[in-house]
Amino acid sequence: MTAPKNAQRKPQILITGAAGATAQRVIDRLRETCDLVAVDARIQVPLGDDIPSYCIDFNHRSFEDLFRRYQFDGVIHLGRIRSSQLTRLRRYNANVLGTQKLLDLSHKYGIQRIVVLSTFHVYGAMAYNPALINESAPMKSAGLSADLIDSVELENLANLYLWRFPELNITILRPCNIVGPSVQNTMGKLLSSHRAPVLAGFSPMMQFIHIDDMADAIVLAYNKPVRGIFNVASDDWVAYQRALELSGCTRIPVPSVPPVLPRLILRTLRLQSFPAYLMEFFKYPVVIDGQAFAKEFGFKPKRPLKEIFRFYRDNKTPL
Repeated sequence: MTAPKNAQRKPQILITGAAGATAQRVIDRLRETCDLVAVDARIQVPLGDDIPSYCIDFNHRSFEDLFRRYQFDGVIHLGRIRSSQLTRLRRYNANVLGTQKLLDLSHKYGIQRIVVLSTFHVYGAMAYNPALINESAPMKSAGLSADLIDSVELENLANLYLWRFPELNITILRPCNIVGPSVQNTMGKLLSSHRAPVLAGFSPMMQFIHIDDMADAIVLAYNKPVRGIFNVASDDWVAYQRALELSGCTRIPVPSVPPVLPRLILRTLRLQSFPAYLMEFFKYPVVIDGQAFAKEFGFKPKRPLKEIFRFYRDNKTPL
């Protein structure tokens, strides 16, 4: 006697931001047990014959065709565009309007599980941040930098749909600095460089999570439909200048005052990987409390800081 057709069907998941290193690792972890469809608004990513891959702007009408063509059970939204990648207007269209379109279509087509990847940057870096920031803390970064407004708005949208449509089972993840092989974000570029800037007189405590651990966390979150917002971080942290030292970087002190001076110096030195909108994060600590996620999902990072820094010490690239 054969099993019913529905019993044989694998879960079908839409993964956005497929060109990113984190998405690539999530896809590797799910491709055997799920039917995946990959989307990226920037480029089409070849993933083999078993995974359809598309380059589609979420705001384009053709994006809805994917929801008609495939019977998605869930969405893993990893497609947030970083502030260093596009102009402010294009980022807003992609991150805010694109996410709204994605959430509207998810509600329209009966999606039952959504994981949204956010960032700890939404908390903002300030001198009076608490020692450990939990999920109930306000998102202050929009008031500190216009370049982070779209990140906060993306979260506000996801949070609105989380409470308005509980059937979507939305989980929002706020990870600390994601680093490791193939990571091209600000911190990854700094740690992999031979020389890296530091603001004179500042060395804030920072947290790092290996990209493989982050991919594991996303898969854990998807597989357990618990609604809510969760920080994702290890329970270990290190001062920024010490992290550079352990990664084999030569530190370049940059005067921190007046505020315009470090930007001029960095531009002169062509150190684009130290963006102005993140300047405060290299002054003040933003240490997040990841205990709620660890307890709810049974998560414990496997890659310690010494392994992370050893990789960067052994794999240097020009900044």
